[in-house]
Amino acid sequence: MDRDGIRRRNVAALLRSVHLSGGMSRAGLARELGLNRSTILALTAELTEAGLIREELPRDSHQQGRPSLVVLPESERIQVLAFDVAVDHLVAARIGLGGVVLDRVVAPRARAGPDLEYVVDVLARLGRQLHRAAPPASICVGAGASYCGMIEPGGGTVRFGPDLGWVDQEFGAELSRALGLGLPVRVGNEAHLGAVAEQRRGAGAGLRNLIYLHGDVGVGGGIIAGGKLLDGETGYGCEVGHIVVNPVDGRPCGCGSRGCLEAEVGERALLDAAGRPADLFGREAVRAVVDDAGRGDPAARDALRRIGDWLGIGVANLINLFNPGMVVFGGMLRDVYPAVAAEVRGRIVSHVLPVARERVRLGVSALGDDATLIGAGELAFAPLLDDPLAVVAAPPGAGQASAGTRGW
Repeated sequence: MDRDGIRRRNVAALLRSVHLSGGMSRAGLARELGLNRSTILALTAELTEAGLIREELPRDSHQQGRPSLVVLPESERIQVLAFDVAVDHLVAARIGLGGVVLDRVVAPRARAGPDLEYVVDVLARLGRQLHRAAPPASICVGAGASYCGMIEPGGGTVRFGPDLGWVDQEFGAELSRALGLGLPVRVGNEAHLGAVAEQRRGAGAGLRNLIYLHGDVGVGGGIIAGGKLLDGETGYGCEVGHIVVNPVDGRPCGCGSRGCLEAEVGERALLDAAGRPADLFGREAVRAVVDDAGRGDPAARDALRRIGDWLGIGVANLINLFNPGMVVFGGMLRDVYPAVAAEVRGRIVSHVLPVARERVRLGVSALGDDATLIGAGELAFAPLLDDPLAVVAAPPGAGQASAGTRGW
């Protein structure tokens, strides 16, 4: 690599460190990147001139001598638009460099079958609203979206979204055109993006091996192995909701199979087991079952024991396969897991190899319902973090809008 290539690589590495940490001293950057002080000084000068970072004295420094300046991301100036398409609601947000959610708006989404036009119209309206509300000097450097389905690599097309019947819907391209901001919309699977967000900023921050399980109507999964997201040969990997845990008399699944993990532990499985009517659904209905179980309701307690047992079988299989440092439960499972932890841990003790279970931790998402949204923001920031100075010199909005893309 020539000198200019090395410089671009170091600039990107420094900005990435500042983005992920939210701020770091010059001395800390030198240690993390393995660079000398003069190189750090030159790199921070370039990024400061480009308006991507700023430097400040630490606010509460009690160390002797001259304190090292703290390098901070310009979160109010450098932003992306992030969108989250869940089964029951739509979210749009402005996220600043450093992963800060600056502003967000939410709209309802009915469970009414294929609804690409509605989703695109609402998100585009919310996105333009947020864009207009941004400070005049700010720059929107990208857009990312999280969708609860299987996403075509490189194209932003939803190949299969079983919960509401999306098949081969050109979501990224349509949202990009409707926004009208000249921004390509990068699209990712919600559980994949949740895994990235939790590994970078949440419950599994810093871990190189992590499994994220996202519960909604179904169950999605994202797996970080060796610090990288597993996506499979054709980009559709880690569909852990469709591992078969009950092949003999399992519940029918939206994918066409029976006894899939999501069929046995998803929203409908829990509500049916608790004896709730078919017209009752959604997050509040799930929370009501958990609350009723806590008050001693026998049907609710039995339902959670059943769900926890199947969830434990699925988690045990995943731990044996991937040996993660942590399993993180998000979405609906963030509400359910604390009530079924005993069943899950019981299955792990019974079925996971001792050497694989001795260090694994289990816990709920630290980012809460923002995990997938923040993951979409990380997807949108990816081009900037790969080549900061080039992106700022020619912001995406300066060109023609194009179809969604995917990648890290």
